[in-house]
Amino acid sequence: MDVEIPALVRDAAARFGAGAPYALKAVAGQLADDPDMGVPSRLPGIRTVLVDGEMFEDCPSLSVGYLHEPDRIEIRYVALAPSAEPDDVQDAEQERELAAEPDVTAVTVREVADAWHRITRRLRDSAPDSYAALRTGADPAAVAALESGIGVRIPVELTVLWLLTAGDEGSDGRGCLPGNRALLPLDAVAVVHRQKTEAQAHMDTAYASRPEEERIIVWRPGWIPVAADSPANRVSGLYLDTETGFLGRWSRYDDHPDDERDTLVTYLEEAADALEAPALAPRDEPGLIGGTLVWRSAIDPALEDRWQRLADLGSE
Repeated sequence: MDVEIPALVRDAAARFGAGAPYALKAVAGQLADDPDMGVPSRLPGIRTVLVDGEMFEDCPSLSVGYLHEPDRIEIRYVALAPSAEPDDVQDAEQERELAAEPDVTAVTVREVADAWHRITRRLRDSAPDSYAALRTGADPAAVAALESGIGVRIPVELTVLWLLTAGDEGSDGRGCLPGNRALLPLDAVAVVHRQKTEAQAHMDTAYASRPEEERIIVWRPGWIPVAADSPANRVSGLYLDTETGFLGRWSRYDDHPDDERDTLVTYLEEAADALEAPALAPRDEPGLIGGTLVWRSAIDPALEDRWQRLADLGSE
């Protein structure tokens, strides 16, 4: 049985310690002999193997997620192992819900992972500073804790993305997504969600005496912040509406237009397409200033002469 370890997964493992890549190779060897050694995860089609860090020098305990297909195995992500196995009723309920439509959910898992791998592969090869600013994937326990903290069921597509990367620190003040938006770290997701929820509560109190149609809605409980307009400016950005599955915008003065009708999958896929074929980018064109990815819409006029268009992959 062939076991594939994408370069981006190997790079992620190296960030956990010098012994982590060796541990990952050891797991790959074990999977080649026993493809079903892992246990089913909360993501349909993805099984996980726990790596005991004490067995390897300079390696923490890890959780390795892999996709087992009839003729091959692909390791999809590596993350710090959770400190404890989830055992509460909510986790069991979520696993049952995810299993209800395994085919649809498995496709979503693959689409998000493939789009993000395309994005990070391009960053690694062309914008190393932006690539280095990406955080390693979150462990499942951290995602579960966030879900419990905000009281909102986190959709599978967002869970997959956070298992691949837990945020973007930014390079030279710029995130890697179109417009140089930056994926929010999980702690910032919780903070923004709380702040916007409190703002809506104040609004509800102020307009309590008005008819329902005159009340102002600036935030709904089922909206999850995903990306900020810049790493240092978290007063505006994109959220994921868990009821509709579409992205929307939030801002300081709630003056955002309702023109974001992407799902998280289509948003990531379009970003990946733009990075691979910049000349065909429909909304925003990617380029470089040094080793940092800079999208055309976010160029500082003072630095415009240093901006270089990103070449199409086919012309490199």
